[in-house]
Amino acid sequence: MKCIAGVTAAVVALGVSPQAFGQTPEQFYKGKQIELAIGYPPAGSNDVYARLLARHLGKHIPGTPTVVPQNRPGAGSFLTLAYVYGVAPKDGSVIGIGAPTAPLDEKLGTQGVRFKTAELNWIGRIDSLINIVFLWHTSPVKSVADALKTEAKLSGTGVGSTVSIYPTVMNQVLGTKFKLIMGYKGSNDAQLAVERGEVEGHSTSWTAVKVAHPDWRPDKKINIIVQFSLKKHPELGDVPTIVELARNDEERQILSAVVNAAEIGTSFFMAPNVPKDRVEALRSAFDATMKDAEFLAEAERTKLTVGPLPGEELQKQVADVAAISPEILEKVRSAYATQK
Repeated sequence: MKCIAGVTAAVVALGVSPQAFGQTPEQFYKGKQIELAIGYPPAGSNDVYARLLARHLGKHIPGTPTVVPQNRPGAGSFLTLAYVYGVAPKDGSVIGIGAPTAPLDEKLGTQGVRFKTAELNWIGRIDSLINIVFLWHTSPVKSVADALKTEAKLSGTGVGSTVSIYPTVMNQVLGTKFKLIMGYKGSNDAQLAVERGEVEGHSTSWTAVKVAHPDWRPDKKINIIVQFSLKKHPELGDVPTIVELARNDEERQILSAVVNAAEIGTSFFMAPNVPKDRVEALRSAFDATMKDAEFLAEAERTKLTVGPLPGEELQKQVADVAAISPEILEKVRSAYATQK
């Protein structure tokens, strides 16, 4: 009896109800709702991707549960990461999406980190997430060379977001003069601030700009001056990568470590200690969704790109962040240092 009581107590401590213990994934998920916790406000690219996934994932999960999106913005998505890591049930009933820089932020000890990314169960990635810096066509800053000489105000959101991280790193490593005007509720709001003339530009994902304002680049309303990636996006062949702008090997190592977040991209995760068969079921369902004709057709209609990465590979990539050498980590830490 003591042994049974001990197992029950352990199960409860992990956030799994005793009734759920021992159920097959189909038995557990049948008739249930899965929360998809989105670490961002509505209308941004991560929100659009998450809601697209929510519309198609459930039919591939044993028991065909309903997937319900729930926006939980705050602290550059760190609130959602902390929620899934430490507060949400650890039974496979909650999925999250947060900042792709989270593993590096954890390694650096960034303020607000209350999670361990390697302990999360990573389900899969829809696409790499290439960020850009763009300036409105009226700005005197037309290139990175101009940004080295002339201050440009960029709209910003949370400290943990790539929206603020990437321009800060450019300032620290390359010497650009971007000034972040923080406090916008999300990337969509921050983009509208550019159009209203409150700021000159913004750093966000290329997908976010395409989805919210598909006419901006074709109509030459914006100048995209850099993309934060190791390789150029097919649609941005004329825009330099941040790594190409490095002036020496040290800068190249620092910038490469920072933009590795692009490879983590729009990725989804569950809490630690979720039963292994449910993690495997969700990973298989995610992989099936990435090949689903209806999912792919809707992604194409909404101008979203799909470049998936399975959960097992994603799990390894998150763990690999721990392999960054202490010397480079300290230099990356210095590049982050002026974030407020």
